[in-house]
Amino acid sequence: MGASAAWFLTDDKDFDGSVLVVDRDLTYENTSTMHTNSCMRQQFSGELNVRISQFAADFVKNLPRYMGNDDRVPELSIRSFGYMYLADNNDFADVLRESQKTQMAAGAATQLMTAAEIKAAYPFYNVEDIVLGSINLVDEGLWDATAVFDWWRKSARERGVEYIENEVVAITKNAAGTKVDSVTLKSGEVVACGQVLNASGPRATRTSEMAGIKVPVEPRKRFSWIFSAEQPLDQDLPLTIDPSGVHVRENGGGTYQCGGHSDIDPAVDYDDFGMDFSIWESHVWPILATRIPQFEAIKVQSEWAGHYAYNTFDHNAILGPHTEVENFFFLNGFSGHGLQQSPAMGRGTAEIMVHGAYKTLDMSQFHFDRIPAGRKIIEKAVI
Repeated sequence: MGASAAWFLTDDKDFDGSVLVVDRDLTYENTSTMHTNSCMRQQFSGELNVRISQFAADFVKNLPRYMGNDDRVPELSIRSFGYMYLADNNDFADVLRESQKTQMAAGAATQLMTAAEIKAAYPFYNVEDIVLGSINLVDEGLWDATAVFDWWRKSARERGVEYIENEVVAITKNAAGTKVDSVTLKSGEVVACGQVLNASGPRATRTSEMAGIKVPVEPRKRFSWIFSAEQPLDQDLPLTIDPSGVHVRENGGGTYQCGGHSDIDPAVDYDDFGMDFSIWESHVWPILATRIPQFEAIKVQSEWAGHYAYNTFDHNAILGPHTEVENFFFLNGFSGHGLQQSPAMGRGTAEIMVHGAYKTLDMSQFHFDRIPAGRKIIEKAVI
């Protein structure tokens, strides 16, 4: 999010300022970005979320053009195996039906499938308990997020953006408390600033609290596994969202990536990336083997824990300016769907910071002011 916003600021012809990106670790080892599924989808229940991901697809597929036709920038594509949502009850099937109407109206290619249709197209599934499925095979699947991230940073640096490995430890406001005057870094430097953007992922609350602001974002642990199958599937596996919440997708070369979390899902310490090895044996593997019987014989190759920047208020983005501290901006709370939203969110953040208004997608429904007002945005497709 920070890399996207910094790059889009430099891409705005009306922006004449300077940008400093302060990051705790420029290796990004424990960031949500490095622990992601690297997939995008258009299957959301809210129209704006659909359109946000549509822009992401266009941005990825046309990266050289967005980067000024720089011939060093790679041509990228989306491996569109789709997301397969599986409903095992009529209530969730109705949610899929209503969401498809929203998605189709926004131009998505979502298809609803009966259990028999799913079985015919993807014979490896066990669909005995399935009422309905939903999939979109256009611009929905795996993409090279690392390449986009790398080029945002490389291009931004070439345009004058400064990246430093440091940490903001204090924020100083003016006497009236209406504006941030400076930030203090862990190394001791004090940096004056015209605007401050909180793009600190799961640590969003810690950053906001320095400015006397509360934001409902906390780190929630999510577990991932890469495994090989003794009998690999003979076709691409969509990113399958089992009714249990366990999800699994094609990884290539007879390997697959799956993810999940424990039924008890508390906030965790910012530096807690310890694995809970019991979840695989007692929860994830049995679900995989039931849904896809060929996955009874599999071998885990790697595993890790990462953090969602979980918005406990309504699981959606928090952005825009604070209601009282006028030059403090948010880019937080994406609850697991942030990577695919980063192109549109960075662009929108640059627009609101430079122009005070949106020039492309109107993101105002995601502004911070909805939180003190108690105005939730209900997104029914949160994984």
